[in-house]
Amino acid sequence: MSAQRRKLMRVLEGETVSPPPIWLMRQAGRYLPEYRATRAEAGSFLDLCYSPSFATEVTLQPIRRYGFDAAILFSDILVIPDALDRNVRFEEGHGPRLEPIDAIGIAALDPEPVAERLTKVIEAVASIRAALPQETALIGFCGAPWTVATYMIAGHGTPDQAPARLFAYREPQAFQRLIDLLADLSAEYLVAQIDAGAEVVQIFDSWAGVLGENEFERYAARPVRRIVDSVRSQRPQAKVIAFAKGAGLLLKTYRQATNADAIGLDWTVPLSVARELQKDGPVQGNLDPLRVVAGGEALDEGIDAILEALGQGPLIFNLGHGITPQAKPEHVSQLVARVRGAR
Repeated sequence: MSAQRRKLMRVLEGETVSPPPIWLMRQAGRYLPEYRATRAEAGSFLDLCYSPSFATEVTLQPIRRYGFDAAILFSDILVIPDALDRNVRFEEGHGPRLEPIDAIGIAALDPEPVAERLTKVIEAVASIRAALPQETALIGFCGAPWTVATYMIAGHGTPDQAPARLFAYREPQAFQRLIDLLADLSAEYLVAQIDAGAEVVQIFDSWAGVLGENEFERYAARPVRRIVDSVRSQRPQAKVIAFAKGAGLLLKTYRQATNADAIGLDWTVPLSVARELQKDGPVQGNLDPLRVVAGGEALDEGIDAILEALGQGPLIFNLGHGITPQAKPEHVSQLVARVRGAR
């Protein structure tokens, strides 16, 4: 089967496919016992990300178990800051920690070694593509410049990313330099993933929702457009999904502003709004991840509402954010069966 006829690719080309293709953000993760076993064997989280064999194994685990229509590279949005020597580490119970950066540190960033330091991730992409079933699409990804920058400025995640927002107001030139550097490095990184076998790439802007209108255009939409334009100029065949979590009404122009093939929707986007956005092209989403935790009737009702509202247009069925560690594997089986038509 050619990549062009994979279900995910057909939807990204604007086709309505029934039942729609399905994959889940964080589908390889802590809710799966096989992932936890591999994670324990690998050592640190970054060791897992940087080992082609371990990254391949955990990427394939949900495909073996559920037969999703797409696999997504197992990695992390912070591998680029790690390659920039920002001392990225993951502390149990606290999430990512980095060395916070200031204007002087931004000016001193050296992008030269980044591509070489990420070669193991690219090796994993090639290994995953070789091991996947022919009918399964492979998605590569990166973090959006705004979201990655928020972690680099604060050194960790915060509830409203106030440190990065304040830095952008006080040091706009330095912050713009950081955003532009991250956009250019991200584009190179995505092109390398595409060359290794990814047909689709997703740009995750997990913290887009904390920005005001002007800042959203400057630090979220415009940098993603810079990435998309760069990737398209080098690899015209690649498809791009842009996911701006929490963007709300700003999603009305996000597809046009970024030139993405599809836009991901979080669970707070009303289905009536999602239907309007779908008139302009494919949408992805947007089941509340907590419905997967709940299972049962709550899960079925959420799935059915999305299929009823969006199933007559180009839809990639997904969650509105990543699957949580509390989700039960059998609830994911319920989800897949429901989407694919089992009653």
